[in-house]
Amino acid sequence: MRQQQPAPQAATGTTAGLANAGSKKARPSVWKEYVKTRYLFLLLAPVLIWYAIFAYGPIYGIQLAFKQYQIMDGISGSPWVGFDNFKYLFEASPDFWKVLSNTLRLSLYHIVFGFPAPIILALLFNEIRFNAFKRITQTLTYLPHFLSWVVLSGILFIILSPSTGVVNFLMQKVGIEPIYFLGNGHYFRFTLVVSSIWKEVGWGTIIYLAALASIDPQQYEAAIMDGASRWKQTLHITLPGLLPAIAIMFILRIGGILDAGFDQVLNLYTPGVYSVADIIDTYVYRMGLTQMQFSLTTAVGLFKNVIAFALVLMTNFFVKRAGQEGLL
Repeated sequence: MRQQQPAPQAATGTTAGLANAGSKKARPSVWKEYVKTRYLFLLLAPVLIWYAIFAYGPIYGIQLAFKQYQIMDGISGSPWVGFDNFKYLFEASPDFWKVLSNTLRLSLYHIVFGFPAPIILALLFNEIRFNAFKRITQTLTYLPHFLSWVVLSGILFIILSPSTGVVNFLMQKVGIEPIYFLGNGHYFRFTLVVSSIWKEVGWGTIIYLAALASIDPQQYEAAIMDGASRWKQTLHITLPGLLPAIAIMFILRIGGILDAGFDQVLNLYTPGVYSVADIIDTYVYRMGLTQMQFSLTTAVGLFKNVIAFALVLMTNFFVKRAGQEGLL
């Protein structure tokens, strides 16, 4: 009598179980992978140490926003005052709402005029077919990014001087009266926005040029075969390919809406334009370092970070609702 063979289903299940068990047994643990690549983590150690000291270490000082800081007692020994610093900031401070308004207005100008600038420049670079000219122009637009605002402010004071500046000299040649761009409140914000765009527009194109390089060339070839013009190729291929990068950069930019450029403003503003140029960061600098109101300025910094965090989450939500990839 023939011996009955085991059911194929049972054999298959047993074989799959043994295979899974073998794969689980052979798969190395995560910690073994860390040990295996420990030398790479040594290379990463300086960055981690820097963040631990300068990014996470100062979080200990946030408690100053809820204390009345006394130098002799230190942070831990200073008395708690609850939300008194915030109440003074929002109710009794004579300058806070003014500097908040200046900050929001400057940031709005930077977003409206400065945010599209690197996108437009990247699209223009993408249309250049002469590689040597393209490399030269890219290098020239990158260079101002590597100059500090201390250097650039000196250059701007020279070329925008109402008496000896080259800009006002050319304006006088065409019959326009000299303008004190850095001393007149009506023109100071305009000068800030234009100089900021000039400094950072080339550096900002790097991300968008990388996004353009990732677009499949076959899409352009198919569009050419269909008779699409350069404008239609840009509208239906290039811009959709840039949208993920634009969405991420927009989220980050909205998160920094209360940062209106401390280095730039500090080096360019003068007492004559304080009413339009004094922003939150210069207010913190003045109140914290010159008047030693450390608790009040810590409260301002905490307020800024909470607002920035909320704006990032909100913008990320709307960007994802619009069909784009967000940060979270």
